[in-house]
Amino acid sequence: MTGMEATRDAELKKELDAALHARKDLGEEYESALVDSFLEKVEKRLDSTIDRQMRRHLAEQQMIMARNARNPASGVDSWGERFGFGIVSLILAIPLSAIGVVNAGLSGLFVTWFGIVGVNAVHAARGTGLLAVLRRRDRDRPDWTD
Repeated sequence: MTGMEATRDAELKKELDAALHARKDLGEEYESALVDSFLEKVEKRLDSTIDRQMRRHLAEQQMIMARNARNPASGVDSWGERFGFGIVSLILAIPLSAIGVVNAGLSGLFVTWFGIVGVNAVHAARGTGLLAVLRRRDRDRPDWTD
């Protein structure tokens, strides 16, 4: 129990004691009004406690969602990231192609473009979750068989 909750419990106990003393002083004709007043205070306390707990729960859920959205291990890439990766790889393909042709001729060009296509294919597979599915399948496979 936190200090704030202990203070609220003490306040509620004081309210109950005051209602019981008021009943003794005022008599039974005011009993229902005193009970209603005390129950209203208890209801407000419950409402504030439930409201605080719901806000805390929603904040925790939002934090979890935000962490998952920023987590690169979640396997979900945005379209913009894939598009940008493709553009950068095409821009880098120009000097890499020139280097491949100068050093190894036509076979160097083929090796360069094979590498570029391979890197983009792996990146695209990571974005669709294909690699994550394959890793999960390998991880779930037992090391031994019957």
